[in-house]
Amino acid sequence: MLPIIATPKYDMIVPSTGETITYRPYVVKEEKILLIALESEDDFAIEKAVMNIIKACVESSIKIDGLTSFDIEMIFITLRSKSVGEGIKLGLKCDEEDCNGSEEIQLDLDKIKISNLENKIDKHIKINDDISIDMRWLRANDKLTEAQRKTKTDSIIHSAAKAIETIYSGEEIFTIKDTPHKEVVAFIESLSTDQFAQILEFMEASPTLTYDLSYKCKTCGHENERKLRGLTDFFI
Repeated sequence: MLPIIATPKYDMIVPSTGETITYRPYVVKEEKILLIALESEDDFAIEKAVMNIIKACVESSIKIDGLTSFDIEMIFITLRSKSVGEGIKLGLKCDEEDCNGSEEIQLDLDKIKISNLENKIDKHIKINDDISIDMRWLRANDKLTEAQRKTKTDSIIHSAAKAIETIYSGEEIFTIKDTPHKEVVAFIESLSTDQFAQILEFMEASPTLTYDLSYKCKTCGHENERKLRGLTDFFI
């Protein structure tokens, strides 16, 4: 029988909980899953591949689907760093309007950070004098179905519905996990533009991977400044 290559083990801290987990780098069979997803250029396929790789490589007893989206992002970037090296090469076009130049830029994965993680953001939103809501960060198991992400507007509304944890109406308390999703969507769609804007403001302030990137175009000399946000930006 041919030998099986042993893989090293590493520890990392889950950003939202401070819990320590043990993982191994991903290997060729898992890299293949990711490459096939990237070739499809389908966000849903990429998200699914990332989740499958994390579930295969994290060896600690932890409910992966219950982690926040930014936990998943950071776990995967950490896995990638140990699996394929601490640099990711991205092909980026120049921001200058009349320039067709592009550069291959290498990112240092150790410099990626989670923005807004330390900010004390109020998760309680007052809708009116009688109604208020508690929000929460989106989790890995809050991924939208194909029907829910049919348009950008659909995606925003359904994501907002999944980010609500509790609705308070007078003396009544509605726990969203016990409420049909379509009822929560109907609640969202009944809000005024200003009321809905409060929910969007909370969601836009959610922690996410960020990387501040500066590079000079070799074609025109333009100094490009770009902030990468979220996992998919790191696979441009």
